Amino acid sequence: MVIDAANPVPPLRPRPAGPGQVPPHVPRELVRCTGLPYGPEFLVSPHDFMANMHHALPPIFYDVTPFCNAWQLIKHEDAVFALRHPELFGNEGASPFPRDPDDYFYLLPVEVDPPHHRKYRNIVDPLFSPKGVLALEGKLRQLANDLIDRVIDKGECEFTTDFGRPLPVSIFLDLMGLPQDKRDTFVQWAINLLHTQDRDLMVSTMKLVTDYLKSVIAEKKAVPDEGVISRITHAAPEGKPLSPKEIFGFVFFLFIGGLDTVFATLNNIWLWMAENPERRREIIARPGDIDDIVQELLRRWSVTFSGRTVLQDIEMRGVRMRKGDRITCVLPACNFDPEVFPDPLNVDFDRPRKTILAFTVGVHSCMGAHLARLEVKIALQEWLERIPDFSVRPGARIVYRPGGVVGPELVPLVW
Repeated sequence: MVIDAANPVPPLRPRPAGPGQVPPHVPRELVRCTGLPYGPEFLVSPHDFMANMHHALPPIFYDVTPFCNAWQLIKHEDAVFALRHPELFGNEGASPFPRDPDDYFYLLPVEVDPPHHRKYRNIVDPLFSPKGVLALEGKLRQLANDLIDRVIDKGECEFTTDFGRPLPVSIFLDLMGLPQDKRDTFVQWAINLLHTQDRDLMVSTMKLVTDYLKSVIAEKKAVPDEGVISRITHAAPEGKPLSPKEIFGFVFFLFIGGLDTVFATLNNIWLWMAENPERRREIIARPGDIDDIVQELLRRWSVTFSGRTVLQDIEMRGVRMRKGDRITCVLPACNFDPEVFPDPLNVDFDRPRKTILAFTVGVHSCMGAHLARLEVKIALQEWLERIPDFSVRPGARIVYRPGGVVGPELVPLVW
């Protein structure tokens, strides 16, 4: 189906949820209720939980949840196939955000499949290309050191609020052309949308985000600047200006996508380093291997999932999926596939290079992947040079939020 993003309509495909909405073609023996990513067993240690899925569950199973029932892909090969074949697994309606059906919009470019998605990516790809993000290296290093300056003499910090969040989010806000003084408000909006089971809270937050972004778009329309929002607002791919719906859907998607994932990744990595001093010292002793180190840490601590809709009947591993079924690529679990990454829970900086799925793959691979890698790299280099020894504050309890981005809520550190 060709999607007209300029004139969006709510998708007709249902979002089945709960045990009463298991389609008759789904074999009973493949139905599970795992609690991913909100159940108490998952939240005790999410990455261990997802690694164990390879031992406890079939390679493809049908997960029943209160939010959306879906086939779960946990094998690396299966997820790569699904993500690289948008003609079989489409993105329309793949996002769970509760949009007003009377003011509907597509999340661009993620909910538009080839060939139409490319015109949207071309608008911002130069800014997020390897060359584009390298222009931010100096600013990133300066910001990292400014943040360290504020805490180093205290001998302690709450990593999330003092470093892990402000480093990537501040850079992102500058890129977008958004005010730094609203950073915490923006992050809370993202948390409300990505980490809650309260539908009413999601709906009210969507209204706050919608109203705010529409006002920002109007401002950028009147007074252009060098930020991404202004770039989108004034874009005219193939000589045709974007419609208001296209502009808003693109801005909204980037806004939400840029607020949570990198700081969740940093939280995971810093918690691991705090609990594994010998591995931390190994990182410090191998400065020339930093790119391989970052790659392995991103594999070990992937934080997101990727949903699709089956566009035509298909069989995978003997499992028959029907047109209209939902699937979820459980990306962290795929990065723990022992057939691709032997001893997957072990952090091995000498692991042979394989495709990792931290940022998905295929035409919908994450636009911010190069920036995320650079941010993790610089964060490691600057922090470990100045604060090489640290641990979790004694008595601290690590808590994980439920939701589609996996990471500890707070990481209190001492040194």
